Amino acid sequence: MSDPSAATTALAELANAIGAWGAELGFQQLAITDTDLDASAVRLRQWLERGYQGDMAWMGSHGSKRWEPAQLVPGTQRVICARMDYLPPESNLIATLRDRDKAYLSRYALGRDYHKTLRKRLAELARRIEEWATTNPALGESTQRPFVDSAPVLEKPLAEKAGLGWMGKHTLIINSQAGSWFFLGEIYTNLPLPIDRPAQTNRCGSCSACLSICPTDAFPAPYQLDARRCISYLTIEHPGVIPEPLRPLMGNRVFGCDDCQAICPWNRYAKPSAEDDFRPRHGLADARLVDLFNWSEAEFEAKTAGSPIRRIGYQRWRRNLAVGLGNGTATAEAAHALQVALDKASPLVREHLAWALARLHNPDRAPPRPFPLIKAQPGLD
Repeated sequence: MSDPSAATTALAELANAIGAWGAELGFQQLAITDTDLDASAVRLRQWLERGYQGDMAWMGSHGSKRWEPAQLVPGTQRVICARMDYLPPESNLIATLRDRDKAYLSRYALGRDYHKTLRKRLAELARRIEEWATTNPALGESTQRPFVDSAPVLEKPLAEKAGLGWMGKHTLIINSQAGSWFFLGEIYTNLPLPIDRPAQTNRCGSCSACLSICPTDAFPAPYQLDARRCISYLTIEHPGVIPEPLRPLMGNRVFGCDDCQAICPWNRYAKPSAEDDFRPRHGLADARLVDLFNWSEAEFEAKTAGSPIRRIGYQRWRRNLAVGLGNGTATAEAAHALQVALDKASPLVREHLAWALARLHNPDRAPPRPFPLIKAQPGLD
């Protein structure tokens, strides 16, 4: 950048253009921040030392690349953080949670894989930035690289720094005008774009609803998550046997868990997404546990094509559903489905099938804790 004045003007114009392009591409918010993540690095190292990552060894395997963006992409000076809302208008969240015989899947997973949707939009945004920079010699050579859960990126601390929201006690980003039902994506750039000053301070106050609602008590303290007890971790990231003491607490949650978001008062401001990609497919917002359990492997492969559910594979899918059935109503249909599957099941699945059958035949078992009554929020009922 040979002419500092011309470069400053060009960068300001580009920042404005980025905001406009982001809106055109379907993002609800874009903001730009620097790369100083020293404080977040300290918190991450403490989290890893406590073993809260469970089987997610990759959380610590990239070292300082995770908190020093320029080590991951040399020359990075700024991070463009993006927010895209995903809550579908017909999510049936509360009704499904309260029905022991329905399968609850995290609302982000009901439609197409968000990685593909966001990555495509961010790639187009990066292309426009590159094209614009090429026509402005004052900026010199530029590089952009988009990310959506695809590399060691501290997306939540970056989003907080950029002003997309604040880190809630449940460790998710909350926006005072949009709640927390949104995806995050980033573009690393070597362009020293003007930084957006964070516009949102932490407004959780004394509220602890998200901590107390957690079915498995996965929050040892505010702003700390022990993934080993988190239902999202247990049903998605954990490859092995689900600890038996946690199974009754999981209820009908078979792929992820949204309780801490559903109870959050700030989500009264959440707006349903207009993105077709995030609309429920194959009736997954209102499906019976036994119907999903009875899918053959071929049906699973066909109906989860292009879905984030595909990544756990058929065996873990059956494992999770077996736990859900064990927590459901003791019907002859459920018991029969579990029994028929027992002989040909893999060792992993067989363990959970046997547990579920024993649960169904135990008249003294305690039912899962019901989800409490809450004020109506968009798309939840």
